[in-house]
Amino acid sequence: MLLKLLTRYLARYRWLLAGVLVFQLAAALAALFLPTLNADIIDNGVARGDTGYIVRTGLSMLAVSLGQIVASIVATFCAARAAMGAGRDIRGDVFGKVSGFSEREVSQFGAGSLITRNTNDVQQIQMVSMMSATMLVQAPMLAIGGIVMAVRQDVGLSWILAVSIPVLLVIAGLVIARMVPLFRAYQSRLDGVNRVMREQLTGVRVVRAFVREAIEEERFRAANADIMVVGRKVGSLFVLIFPLVMLVLNVTIVAVVWFGGIEVNAGNTQIGTLFAFMQYVGQILGGVMMASFMTLMIPRAAVSADRVGEVLESASTLSRPDDPVTAFPERGAVRFHDVAFTYPGAEEPVLRGISFSAEPGETVAVIGSTGSGKTTLVSLIPRLFDATAGQVRVQGVDVRAADLDLLWQGIGLVPQRPFLFSGTVASNLRFGREDATDEELWDALEIAQARDFVEEMPDGLDSRISQGGTNVSGGQRQRLSIARAIVHDPDVLVFDDSFSALDLTTDARLRQALWRELPHVTKIVVAQRVSTITDADRIIVLDGGRMVGSGRHEDLLASNETYREIVESQLGVEA
Repeated sequence: MLLKLLTRYLARYRWLLAGVLVFQLAAALAALFLPTLNADIIDNGVARGDTGYIVRTGLSMLAVSLGQIVASIVATFCAARAAMGAGRDIRGDVFGKVSGFSEREVSQFGAGSLITRNTNDVQQIQMVSMMSATMLVQAPMLAIGGIVMAVRQDVGLSWILAVSIPVLLVIAGLVIARMVPLFRAYQSRLDGVNRVMREQLTGVRVVRAFVREAIEEERFRAANADIMVVGRKVGSLFVLIFPLVMLVLNVTIVAVVWFGGIEVNAGNTQIGTLFAFMQYVGQILGGVMMASFMTLMIPRAAVSADRVGEVLESASTLSRPDDPVTAFPERGAVRFHDVAFTYPGAEEPVLRGISFSAEPGETVAVIGSTGSGKTTLVSLIPRLFDATAGQVRVQGVDVRAADLDLLWQGIGLVPQRPFLFSGTVASNLRFGREDATDEELWDALEIAQARDFVEEMPDGLDSRISQGGTNVSGGQRQRLSIARAIVHDPDVLVFDDSFSALDLTTDARLRQALWRELPHVTKIVVAQRVSTITDADRIIVLDGGRMVGSGRHEDLLASNETYREIVESQLGVEA
């Protein structure tokens, strides 16, 4: 998967990579040429006392060194540009993929894991792509070219390389074999740390309300300790490999000096040749060390690439039709035809046999006990989930055949847990329609019974809203979310228990304003409070995922036992 990702994304920067190849090749050739010039100075210039030769060759060495530096800088610059661009592209594709996920896929991966995959995992791929663009070109050149040049200098000492290089490769192979499973475990535990921290930050009020700080601290400490244990094992391998590599390098240099000194003493080789051979040995082993360092990075990047690849290759159940329907003949109509829905892996369906219609402009309420499937039912309307049986039609079109953008454009959703984005009141209200005027925003706030408290804010529509809307109350958050849905100007408004944080007076005023100001808009209302839905055109009663009643409040009160029990539990028998 790592090779696949690098091939796919780095191919977009082929000209930069071509520059990396050319300049790394130039730098490697310069590095290989320098020891030969050095040997010439010692063996020819110094031996003959030829100062002019020494100066000319020395200036040539200086020019080659400067060329090597410039080539290395340019190659690194090109590699960095290509790697950063590839990282940006991967993050963009992962974000686009996740944005197209249904709630099923998001729940399957987990929000914390998806964040880690698009940050830390992509960073690992980005890092290895940059290092590979530099080291993986230069390392083979130095290793292979160094072997060729060293053999040219002295064949008799080449047996030392035949021993040291395989020893280095064996050491690197043993360490890498241990690192791969450790890196996989490390990334998994990193997901765990992110998940725990995200839950604690999101639910900080609940943690404090139940005096769970100490317990949550211990929970985080345990997750943190898990990643520390794995990180310590990884670190111990890093600590082990570099001393071993340096040991092999130093022993090799000692062997070259020892046996080379014997050759010099016997008159079989010259001192300059010995020095050049030693430099080539350093370059060869340096190339092997660079390759070893890369192979240490590759296992972790490979694990990260597998995790990123899982996201990129996941098929969303929220698939867009090949030939989407763009014409909606029944504006505002919502129809369920024998709909059933089963969560993946569940033994029983959450919904079964659901059939009802909401005509344009009607208000249809959905009520039932906790766990009866109310939220799941309304989630099928904007296609957050796909029905596993039956058909959901919105504005006369099966939602699975409709153009998703046009479908969502015609639906305004106020979720059970309203979420506001960091920004201002105005930016949140314009989330669904950026060209809305200030007057339209105030009209929506008026309908949502939110105008009063927004006017009391220091900057009105320009007042700051923190992420999640944590600087406003739950009731204010709900009303701003309702206003945002109204500004969207939809044909169908879906309220998923969106009045629960409102007092009865505000609830009544808001509903009256909605019915009065938006008579043409179809309203689907999920509610727990009976008082919220008594004036609905039709009430759908759910029990255990089945539709057990449909009608107006008075009719159901007289004929439906389940509805009567709900009413009596809230309003008393006299209701």
